[in-house]
Amino acid sequence: MALSRIVFRLPALLAVAAVAIGAAAGGARARDGIEYWEVQDYGTVLAVRADGFDTYQVTDISCLPVVSDEAYVIVTASATLRVDGSPGHRTLRRLSGLPPLCDTTVQPSVFDVFWQTFHEHYPFFDAKGMDWNAIRDIWRDRANDAQARGDDAALFAALRDTVEPLGDAHVMISAGTTGHFGSGRPGTVVPGPELDAKVKTFVQHRDLRDHPLTDYARGRISYADLPDRPDYGYLRISGFGGYSDTDTFAADSAALDHALADILTTDRRARLRGLILDLRVNGGGSDSLGLRLAGWFTDRPYFAYAKKTRTTAPQPQRITPSPNGFPVPIAILTGGSTVSAGETFTQAMIERPARTVRIGEATQGVFSDVLERKLPGPGHGDWWFGLPNELFLDGGGKTFDGTGIPPQLPEPVFTDEEFARGADSAFDRAVRWLAE
Repeated sequence: MALSRIVFRLPALLAVAAVAIGAAAGGARARDGIEYWEVQDYGTVLAVRADGFDTYQVTDISCLPVVSDEAYVIVTASATLRVDGSPGHRTLRRLSGLPPLCDTTVQPSVFDVFWQTFHEHYPFFDAKGMDWNAIRDIWRDRANDAQARGDDAALFAALRDTVEPLGDAHVMISAGTTGHFGSGRPGTVVPGPELDAKVKTFVQHRDLRDHPLTDYARGRISYADLPDRPDYGYLRISGFGGYSDTDTFAADSAALDHALADILTTDRRARLRGLILDLRVNGGGSDSLGLRLAGWFTDRPYFAYAKKTRTTAPQPQRITPSPNGFPVPIAILTGGSTVSAGETFTQAMIERPARTVRIGEATQGVFSDVLERKLPGPGHGDWWFGLPNELFLDGGGKTFDGTGIPPQLPEPVFTDEEFARGADSAFDRAVRWLAE
């Protein structure tokens, strides 16, 4: 999941909700009446009081107090923390107090905090062939000079140029009114509302021959039986979140279940021989919603993926069948605009016991939650940046970060040529595969 999955940014997807302290989590409170916990591999320290908590973002050179927007922070007897809508847990380590850097008023430069955060948390420098120390030597002086002059535009440009070569859609910078940076894997299009609307209209006209789609979950989920082929269904998912007005994980889960129950009626389950599941424009959201959706399409539990961070052990995630699990053959359509939770869902379907095939192009190649960080210094209160810090492993311990999950049956996806010809090769291939 992530606090945001790139383009379809979900407002307040994680809103502060509650803190529960397990009595067995670590003995007596610290002498100041506050319990201190480090969230391992997330650069975060929590100072937990009886009436709430304070959050500090820490590196080896910095400590910044921040207002947290993560929800359902739960410290249990096993000293773990869970974030609403994100599968797995985060490991906590008790501290005797705040790190010493939290007591100093001297702050490192914006660039140094930015570079150090990536140095401590970004997992993919080797895979991308990047020498991060050499990058620091190229851009540090330029950034620090810009900060000293109070030139925010030049500072933002230096930060952007530092990370742009990563080509990582989960790397982003928001510099208030100065600018915003985000990009995708070269050769791909990061999804947005305009592309989503264009593709939805195209599919409905070309593939469904103007047969109407029924929308659910505020338009994020759409369904239609194929024209003249009521034994095949078409299910389009444009994101894994934003399904409800309150936009909480509980409300979105209920909206998802309502949509699937309305789609997979007794009559339709009896006649459907196959399903086309279209994720080609999917901006992501909650990984847990993806796991929940996968449970609707199996009658047996199975391994989805394992999550880990730099020093923690992998945490296997499994698909739990829905009470109405439906193991129908599924052709999954993907492309470079299949992003984040759209990709973790695709990964969760790889070992699905029932017949499943991936058609189209490789997904974007970003899977981790987005670790959002603030930047120090006066005038930068509304600046933040994001980066991945988690690995999503398949059954063989491999990740698909960077390259994306490849299709088993390659076909072009929404290219200029396809649009010009009125063609949808991936959809047609899916129909043929189901017919076979």
